Amino acid sequence: MRKVRKAVIPVAGLGTRFLPATKSVPKEMLTVVDRPVVQYAVDEALEAGIEHIVFVTGRNKTAIEDYFDVQPELSETLKRAGKSKQLAELDELQLPAGAVSFTRQQSPDGLGHAIWCARDLVGDEPFAVLLPDMVSYGVRGCLAGAMELYAETGGNVISVEECDPALTHKYGIVGKGKPVGTGFEVTEMVEKPDPSVAPSNSYINGRYILQPDIFSLLGNQQRGAGNEIQLTDAMHRLMVAQKFYAAPFKGRMFDCGSKDGFIQANVAFAFARSDIRDLVLEPITEMVSAQELRSDAA
Repeated sequence: MRKVRKAVIPVAGLGTRFLPATKSVPKEMLTVVDRPVVQYAVDEALEAGIEHIVFVTGRNKTAIEDYFDVQPELSETLKRAGKSKQLAELDELQLPAGAVSFTRQQSPDGLGHAIWCARDLVGDEPFAVLLPDMVSYGVRGCLAGAMELYAETGGNVISVEECDPALTHKYGIVGKGKPVGTGFEVTEMVEKPDPSVAPSNSYINGRYILQPDIFSLLGNQQRGAGNEIQLTDAMHRLMVAQKFYAAPFKGRMFDCGSKDGFIQANVAFAFARSDIRDLVLEPITEMVSAQELRSDAA
Protein backbone atom coordinates (compact mmCIF):
# COMPACT_ATOMS: atom_id res chain seq x y z
CA MET A 1 0.00 0.00 0.00
CA ARG A 2 1.44 3.34 -1.09
CA LYS A 3 1.24 6.43 1.09
CA VAL A 4 -1.04 9.26 0.02
CA ARG A 5 1.28 12.26 -0.17
CA LYS A 6 -0.44 14.58 -2.65
CA ALA A 7 -3.81 16.28 -2.80
CA VAL A 8 -5.55 17.93 -5.73
CA ILE A 9 -7.74 20.96 -5.04
CA PRO A 10 -9.70 22.12 -8.12
CA VAL A 11 -10.24 25.90 -8.04
CA ALA A 12 -11.03 26.71 -11.66
CA GLY A 13 -14.80 27.10 -11.28
CA LEU A 14 -16.46 30.38 -12.24
CA GLY A 15 -18.60 30.68 -9.11
CA THR A 16 -21.71 31.79 -11.01
CA ARG A 17 -23.93 31.13 -7.98
CA PHE A 18 -22.17 33.98 -6.18
CA LEU A 19 -22.32 36.62 -8.88
CA PRO A 20 -21.78 39.54 -8.82
CA ALA A 21 -19.23 39.02 -5.99
CA THR A 22 -17.27 36.47 -8.03
CA LYS A 23 -17.05 38.68 -11.10
CA SER A 24 -13.60 39.81 -9.92
CA VAL A 25 -12.95 37.73 -6.78
CA PRO A 26 -12.44 33.94 -7.01
CA LYS A 27 -15.21 32.15 -5.13
CA GLU A 28 -12.53 30.22 -3.22
CA MET A 29 -11.28 33.52 -1.79
CA LEU A 30 -14.62 34.43 -0.21
CA THR A 31 -14.12 34.34 3.55
CA VAL A 32 -15.67 32.19 6.22
CA VAL A 33 -15.16 34.49 9.20
CA ASP A 34 -11.58 35.67 8.48
CA ARG A 35 -10.13 32.90 6.28
CA PRO A 36 -10.80 32.24 2.61
CA VAL A 37 -12.73 29.10 1.83
CA VAL A 38 -9.70 27.50 0.13
CA GLN A 39 -7.61 27.87 3.32
CA TYR A 40 -9.94 25.47 5.14
CA ALA A 41 -9.33 22.80 2.48
CA VAL A 42 -5.56 23.29 2.73
CA ASP A 43 -5.66 23.08 6.54
CA GLU A 44 -7.67 19.87 6.31
CA ALA A 45 -5.21 18.34 3.85
CA LEU A 46 -2.21 19.17 6.02
CA GLU A 47 -3.95 17.79 9.12
CA ALA A 48 -4.45 14.51 7.25
CA GLY A 49 -0.74 14.23 6.46
CA ILE A 50 -0.68 15.57 2.89
CA GLU A 51 2.79 16.78 1.88
CA HIS A 52 2.15 18.42 -1.51
CA ILE A 53 -0.91 20.28 -2.78
CA VAL A 54 -1.76 20.67 -6.46
CA PHE A 55 -4.16 23.49 -7.34
CA VAL A 56 -5.98 23.26 -10.67
CA THR A 57 -6.73 26.89 -11.51
CA GLY A 58 -8.22 28.85 -14.37
CA ARG A 59 -8.28 32.38 -15.75
CA ASN A 60 -8.67 35.20 -13.22
CA LYS A 61 -7.56 32.95 -10.34
CA THR A 62 -4.13 34.48 -9.74
CA ALA A 63 -5.37 35.82 -6.40
CA ILE A 64 -5.19 32.24 -5.10
CA GLU A 65 -1.56 31.90 -6.17
CA ASP A 66 -0.73 35.25 -4.59
CA TYR A 67 -2.47 34.26 -1.36
CA PHE A 68 -0.25 31.21 -0.91
CA ASP A 69 2.92 33.11 -1.85
CA VAL A 70 5.23 34.99 0.52
CA GLN A 71 4.48 38.72 0.81
CA PRO A 72 7.63 40.39 2.21
CA GLU A 73 6.13 43.89 2.08
CA LEU A 74 3.14 42.88 4.21
CA SER A 75 5.34 41.04 6.72
CA GLU A 76 7.68 44.01 7.02
CA THR A 77 4.75 46.41 7.51
CA LEU A 78 3.28 44.24 10.28
CA LYS A 79 6.69 43.95 11.91
CA ARG A 80 7.23 47.72 11.92
CA ALA A 81 3.74 48.26 13.34
CA GLY A 82 4.40 45.81 16.16
CA LYS A 83 1.55 43.56 15.07
CA SER A 84 3.28 40.37 16.14
CA LYS A 85 0.08 38.36 16.54
CA GLN A 86 -1.02 38.92 12.94
CA LEU A 87 2.52 38.26 11.71
CA ALA A 88 2.63 34.96 13.60
CA GLU A 89 -0.72 33.94 12.10
CA LEU A 90 0.54 34.59 8.58
CA ASP A 91 3.77 32.70 9.24
CA GLU A 92 1.79 29.74 10.55
CA LEU A 93 -0.27 29.57 7.34
CA GLN A 94 2.72 29.77 5.02
CA LEU A 95 3.26 26.53 3.08
CA PRO A 96 6.83 25.20 2.82
CA ALA A 97 8.78 25.96 -0.35
CA GLY A 98 8.06 23.37 -3.02
CA ALA A 99 4.97 22.03 -1.23
CA VAL A 100 2.48 23.59 -3.63
CA SER A 101 2.03 23.48 -7.40
CA PHE A 102 -0.38 25.15 -9.82
CA THR A 103 -1.64 23.98 -13.18
CA ARG A 104 -4.36 25.40 -15.40
CA GLN A 105 -7.60 24.01 -16.73
CA GLN A 106 -7.93 26.06 -19.90
CA SER A 107 -11.61 25.28 -20.47
CA PRO A 108 -14.53 24.58 -18.10
CA ASP A 109 -14.97 20.92 -19.01
CA GLY A 110 -16.02 19.53 -15.63
CA LEU A 111 -14.54 18.18 -12.42
CA GLY A 112 -13.18 15.05 -14.09
CA HIS A 113 -11.28 17.14 -16.62
CA ALA A 114 -9.89 19.35 -13.84
CA ILE A 115 -8.54 16.30 -11.99
CA TRP A 116 -7.06 14.95 -15.24
CA CYS A 117 -5.16 18.24 -15.69
CA ALA A 118 -3.18 17.39 -12.54
CA ARG A 119 -1.96 14.00 -13.83
CA ASP A 120 1.67 14.94 -14.48
CA LEU A 121 2.04 16.69 -11.13
CA VAL A 122 0.52 13.76 -9.23
CA GLY A 123 2.33 11.04 -11.14
CA ASP A 124 1.85 7.33 -10.58
CA GLU A 125 0.74 7.39 -6.95
CA PRO A 126 -2.53 7.51 -5.00
CA PHE A 127 -3.80 10.99 -4.24
CA ALA A 128 -6.54 12.85 -2.42
CA VAL A 129 -9.10 15.24 -3.89
CA LEU A 130 -10.70 18.01 -1.83
CA LEU A 131 -13.50 20.10 -3.30
CA PRO A 132 -12.87 23.48 -1.66
CA ASP A 133 -16.54 24.55 -1.77
CA MET A 134 -17.21 21.85 0.81
CA VAL A 135 -15.93 23.12 4.15
CA SER A 136 -15.39 20.52 6.87
CA TYR A 137 -16.63 21.24 10.38
CA GLY A 138 -15.94 18.81 13.22
CA VAL A 139 -13.53 17.61 15.87
CA ARG A 140 -11.14 16.76 13.06
CA GLY A 141 -11.14 17.27 9.31
CA CYS A 142 -13.06 14.99 6.99
CA LEU A 143 -10.01 13.80 5.03
CA ALA A 144 -8.31 12.50 8.18
CA GLY A 145 -11.08 9.93 8.60
CA ALA A 146 -10.82 8.87 4.96
CA MET A 147 -7.04 8.46 5.35
CA GLU A 148 -7.60 6.31 8.43
CA LEU A 149 -9.84 3.97 6.46
CA TYR A 150 -7.39 3.95 3.53
CA ALA A 151 -4.67 2.72 5.89
CA GLU A 152 -6.91 -0.27 6.62
CA THR A 153 -8.21 -1.00 3.13
CA GLY A 154 -6.07 0.56 0.42
CA GLY A 155 -7.92 0.94 -2.86
CA ASN A 156 -10.15 3.96 -3.34
CA VAL A 157 -11.93 5.75 -0.51
CA ILE A 158 -14.72 8.31 -0.66
CA SER A 159 -16.04 10.24 2.30
CA VAL A 160 -19.80 10.16 2.92
CA GLU A 161 -22.43 11.69 5.15
CA GLU A 162 -26.06 10.80 5.73
CA CYS A 163 -28.79 13.04 4.39
CA ASP A 164 -32.53 13.10 4.95
CA PRO A 165 -33.79 10.04 2.97
CA ALA A 166 -36.30 12.31 1.24
CA LEU A 167 -33.46 14.43 -0.19
CA THR A 168 -31.40 11.78 -1.99
CA HIS A 169 -32.39 13.37 -5.31
CA LYS A 170 -30.00 16.24 -4.48
CA TYR A 171 -26.83 14.15 -4.01
CA GLY A 172 -24.56 11.44 -5.33
CA ILE A 173 -25.60 8.40 -3.29
CA VAL A 174 -23.59 5.22 -2.60
CA GLY A 175 -24.79 1.66 -2.09
CA LYS A 176 -23.68 0.12 1.21
CA GLY A 177 -21.90 -3.22 1.25
CA LYS A 178 -20.31 -5.08 4.12
CA PRO A 179 -18.65 -3.15 6.96
CA VAL A 180 -14.88 -2.76 6.66
CA GLY A 181 -12.82 -1.14 9.42
CA THR A 182 -14.25 2.27 10.17
CA GLY A 183 -16.35 2.28 7.00
CA PHE A 184 -18.01 -0.01 4.47
CA GLU A 185 -17.64 -1.31 0.92
CA VAL A 186 -19.29 0.72 -1.82
CA THR A 187 -21.47 -1.41 -4.08
CA GLU A 188 -22.70 1.33 -6.41
CA MET A 189 -22.78 5.08 -6.97
CA VAL A 190 -25.98 6.69 -8.18
CA GLU A 191 -26.25 10.35 -9.12
CA LYS A 192 -29.28 12.08 -7.57
CA PRO A 193 -31.62 9.08 -7.32
CA ASP A 194 -35.29 9.41 -6.49
CA PRO A 195 -35.85 8.53 -2.81
CA SER A 196 -37.98 5.56 -3.88
CA VAL A 197 -35.02 3.85 -5.57
CA ALA A 198 -32.01 5.28 -3.68
CA PRO A 199 -29.71 2.49 -2.45
CA SER A 200 -29.07 4.37 0.84
CA ASN A 201 -29.02 7.90 2.24
CA SER A 202 -25.21 8.11 2.34
CA TYR A 203 -24.01 10.83 -0.02
CA ILE A 204 -20.56 11.69 -1.36
CA ASN A 205 -19.44 14.89 0.38
CA GLY A 206 -16.46 16.09 -1.65
CA ARG A 207 -13.46 14.14 -0.31
CA TYR A 208 -11.80 11.31 -2.25
CA ILE A 209 -8.70 9.13 -2.17
CA LEU A 210 -8.10 7.70 -5.63
CA GLN A 211 -5.61 5.42 -7.31
CA PRO A 212 -3.69 6.91 -10.27
CA ASP A 213 -5.46 4.52 -12.67
CA ILE A 214 -8.28 7.08 -12.69
CA PHE A 215 -6.20 9.36 -14.91
CA SER A 216 -6.18 7.00 -17.91
CA LEU A 217 -9.94 6.61 -17.57
CA LEU A 218 -10.47 10.37 -17.38
CA GLY A 219 -8.29 10.75 -20.46
CA ASN A 220 -10.85 8.94 -22.61
CA GLN A 221 -13.99 9.56 -20.56
CA GLN A 222 -17.05 10.46 -22.61
CA ARG A 223 -18.86 13.65 -21.68
CA GLY A 224 -21.73 13.16 -19.27
CA ALA A 225 -24.10 15.42 -17.35
CA GLY A 226 -23.87 19.07 -18.40
CA ASN A 227 -21.79 17.99 -21.42
CA GLU A 228 -18.81 17.80 -19.04
CA ILE A 229 -16.27 15.12 -18.13
CA GLN A 230 -17.57 13.82 -14.82
CA LEU A 231 -15.35 12.30 -12.13
CA THR A 232 -18.20 10.06 -10.97
CA ASP A 233 -18.47 8.49 -14.45
CA ALA A 234 -14.78 7.57 -14.38
CA MET A 235 -15.11 6.18 -10.83
CA HIS A 236 -17.94 3.95 -12.06
CA ARG A 237 -15.57 2.50 -14.66
CA LEU A 238 -12.77 2.09 -12.11
CA MET A 239 -15.13 0.15 -9.80
CA VAL A 240 -15.08 -2.69 -12.34
CA ALA A 241 -11.44 -3.40 -11.52
CA GLN A 242 -10.86 -1.88 -8.09
CA LYS A 243 -12.57 -1.72 -4.72
CA PHE A 244 -14.18 1.44 -3.40
CA TYR A 245 -14.79 2.05 0.29
CA ALA A 246 -16.77 4.74 2.09
CA ALA A 247 -15.61 6.59 5.20
CA PRO A 248 -18.55 8.11 7.15
CA PHE A 249 -17.71 11.63 8.33
CA LYS A 250 -18.59 12.29 11.97
CA GLY A 251 -18.98 16.00 11.48
CA ARG A 252 -20.69 18.26 9.00
CA MET A 253 -19.86 19.62 5.58
CA PHE A 254 -21.05 23.08 4.62
CA ASP A 255 -21.59 23.64 0.92
CA CYS A 256 -20.02 27.08 0.59
CA GLY A 257 -20.77 27.06 -3.11
CA SER A 258 -24.36 27.86 -2.16
CA LYS A 259 -25.50 31.03 -0.42
CA ASP A 260 -27.30 29.21 2.39
CA GLY A 261 -24.37 26.87 3.07
CA PHE A 262 -21.93 29.77 3.03
CA ILE A 263 -23.95 31.73 5.58
CA GLN A 264 -24.41 28.63 7.76
CA ALA A 265 -20.64 28.03 7.72
CA ASN A 266 -19.94 31.61 8.79
CA VAL A 267 -22.36 31.30 11.71
CA ALA A 268 -21.02 27.90 12.80
CA PHE A 269 -17.35 28.90 12.66
CA ALA A 270 -18.08 32.23 14.36
CA PHE A 271 -19.84 30.46 17.22
CA ALA A 272 -16.84 28.11 17.54
CA ARG A 273 -14.47 31.06 18.04
CA SER A 274 -14.14 32.17 21.66
CA ASP A 275 -12.88 35.61 20.58
CA ILE A 276 -16.02 36.54 18.62
CA ARG A 277 -18.76 34.15 19.71
CA ASP A 278 -20.36 36.51 22.20
CA LEU A 279 -20.04 39.42 19.77
CA VAL A 280 -22.28 37.70 17.21
CA LEU A 281 -24.50 35.47 19.34
CA GLU A 282 -26.57 38.20 20.96
CA PRO A 283 -27.24 40.22 17.76
CA ILE A 284 -28.20 37.07 15.83
CA THR A 285 -30.49 35.92 18.63
CA GLU A 286 -32.15 39.34 18.67
CA MET A 287 -32.63 39.34 14.90
CA VAL A 288 -34.13 35.84 14.91
CA SER A 289 -36.49 36.79 17.75
CA ALA A 290 -37.57 39.95 15.93
CA GLN A 291 -38.22 37.96 12.76
CA GLU A 292 -40.34 35.45 14.67
CA LEU A 293 -42.39 38.28 16.18
CA ARG A 294 -43.01 39.76 12.71
CA SER A 295 -44.03 36.32 11.39
CA ASP A 296 -46.47 35.82 14.31
CA ALA A 297 -47.95 39.28 13.76
CA ALA A 298 -48.46 38.56 10.08
